[in-house]
Amino acid sequence: MNADGTGQTRLTNYPASNREPAWSPDGSKIAFRTNRDIDWEVYVMNADGSGGTDVSNSLASDMEPAWSPDGSKIAFTSDRSRNFDICVMNADGSGQTNLTNNIALDASPAWSPDGSKIAFASDRSGNYDIYVMNADGNNQTALTDDPALDSSPTWSPDGSKIAFSSDRSGNHEIYVMNADGSSQTAVTNNPAFDLEPAWSPDGSRIAFTSDRSGDYEIYVMNADGSGQTNLTNNPAADTKPTWSP
Repeated sequence: MNADGTGQTRLTNYPASNREPAWSPDGSKIAFRTNRDIDWEVYVMNADGSGGTDVSNSLASDMEPAWSPDGSKIAFTSDRSRNFDICVMNADGSGQTNLTNNIALDASPAWSPDGSKIAFASDRSGNYDIYVMNADGNNQTALTDDPALDSSPTWSPDGSKIAFSSDRSGNHEIYVMNADGSSQTAVTNNPAFDLEPAWSPDGSRIAFTSDRSGDYEIYVMNADGSGQTNLTNNPAADTKPTWSP
């Protein structure tokens, strides 16, 4: 859809579930998760919906694709090691490598804008927190340490901040923190589920998912939490917003 919510257009038309879209940095491709091959795979299609190709092609559940800033790699979540780990592959599916290799559940990879780091969520401390690691998997470090559920990290375009979802206030809200984990601040305050933040390319706005109207819709707000606006208005569940570059 357009950034104001108009022009909503269906890109996939397949008797399967197609989820978690992620634009390539040049805007020409969209990676997504689908179970059209029975198990969950990461596919890549052209931005107009044509040419869908299985790039993860494994017997495991592969999901949550995230493009590297230069478009050469895709990070994703997979249970191929019998635990959910963060993996990475070349954009064509070659060179698949497990980066976290942990007995915990690791999920929701997000590249830093310079491609040097990947943020992710993990329950290795007993509850989900936000972690960061080098792009090769080294130096895995916790950024949050809260008994709540912290999930869905996403970097601001200048790399200075990370937005994420947390239920630490009793509701699921969108938070923003500095990239080192300091100054964790709620930017939504609603008795609903506010989830899955996504920064606009210029860093001025954050799109997110919320069920505040009774079902899941896509909303957008200014990066400080002001100007919260409903973009979709459909009785279906609209989730996982992602901006074109």
